[in-house]
Amino acid sequence: MPKSLVIILLVLAGLIVVLFIGEHFSKSSEKTDVKPKASQAKTKKTSQSESKAQTSKETQKATIMASGDMLYHDIVYGSAFDGEKYDFSNDYEQIKPLISSADLALGDFEGTINPDRELAGYPIFNAPEDVVASIKDAGYDALDLAHNHILDTGISGLKYTANAFQKAGLDTFGVNVPDDKILVKTVNGIKIAILGFSYGFNGIEASISQSDYDKYLNDLDMAKVEKKIKAAEKIADLTIVMPQSGEEYSLEPTPEQERIYRQIIDFGADIVFGGHPHVAEPTETIEKDGEKKFIIYSMGNLLSNQRYETLENYWTERGVIMEVQVAKKDGKTSLTGVKAHPTWVSREPINRTFLGYPAYDYQVYLAEDYIKGGKYFDKIPLEKQQRIETAYHEMMDLLNIKF
Repeated sequence: MPKSLVIILLVLAGLIVVLFIGEHFSKSSEKTDVKPKASQAKTKKTSQSESKAQTSKETQKATIMASGDMLYHDIVYGSAFDGEKYDFSNDYEQIKPLISSADLALGDFEGTINPDRELAGYPIFNAPEDVVASIKDAGYDALDLAHNHILDTGISGLKYTANAFQKAGLDTFGVNVPDDKILVKTVNGIKIAILGFSYGFNGIEASISQSDYDKYLNDLDMAKVEKKIKAAEKIADLTIVMPQSGEEYSLEPTPEQERIYRQIIDFGADIVFGGHPHVAEPTETIEKDGEKKFIIYSMGNLLSNQRYETLENYWTERGVIMEVQVAKKDGKTSLTGVKAHPTWVSREPINRTFLGYPAYDYQVYLAEDYIKGGKYFDKIPLEKQQRIETAYHEMMDLLNIKF
């Protein structure tokens, strides 16, 4: 074989070897790239899983507050009118920091708002729509409308009242406007169902059709109550019920109240915030399935003209804002603490009249601010300070919280 041909063959053989080795190393390199990518994906998935596990172990907490009747007597809304406009901004100014601090604040609006009917403060309650802004500004999130005065201005008043609050960004419960869907508020990851029921409607229900009654109202028919509570329990972590029942001006619950409110707990509710008597009534802690449940039979009045000067009853000028702490961990929600904040209605004369009567500046005081150590202690006349301090201590004794 010629020498030149041998050289050519050797060169070609070398090229083949080089190409083979290059292809081998190239494929090996692609395979090694796959492992880091798979490893990175696994690490990322593990990290996400650990994050979810960590989140599920975290305790979610919420503060719930509720207060008693907002009762706008004619002198209350009349005193807020300066001849041109209503100004209710002062009513809740002193409790605003507390109410606004709650994750969920519930109020009880006792009356109606119906611009097509005359304003009235007793026995028919129909307040100016201007009250809505002050209630919202105070920090409330939802209003209970299940009470004996909700039909005072008819079905149209019921609907207008609910819509007035909803239009302002506040939720309502206890009446079915726009429908009978259960109100559920998600607070810090905790789903809270809120229901309201009334013992009756002052007989005005006889003037409406049965279909309207069934469509809009929630009474204390216990079969209906049980059905709604059990439906709420299926869609929420915690259920609150605000029933209106009891004997007016009684400092103790009636046997019927005790039976009904305890039955509400048996049905599955966790908290009962009672109202209607216009004075406060004691509390009760119930152990159920290893968990604590809480009842206050009445929170009294938050705002009204029912004071000692009008009814010779010191208790009607007193109320309480109840604070309940809840926590959720590993899918289980429980009550962890209860605290009472007694309130007192101040009524000071102002330089104008309403329908020929003296007008007043109404303010809801947080009583703890006026006892020794409070920020307004010694800032008011001694007689007034002592009246508030007495109200505070007698309220705490009456509530008798044992949680």
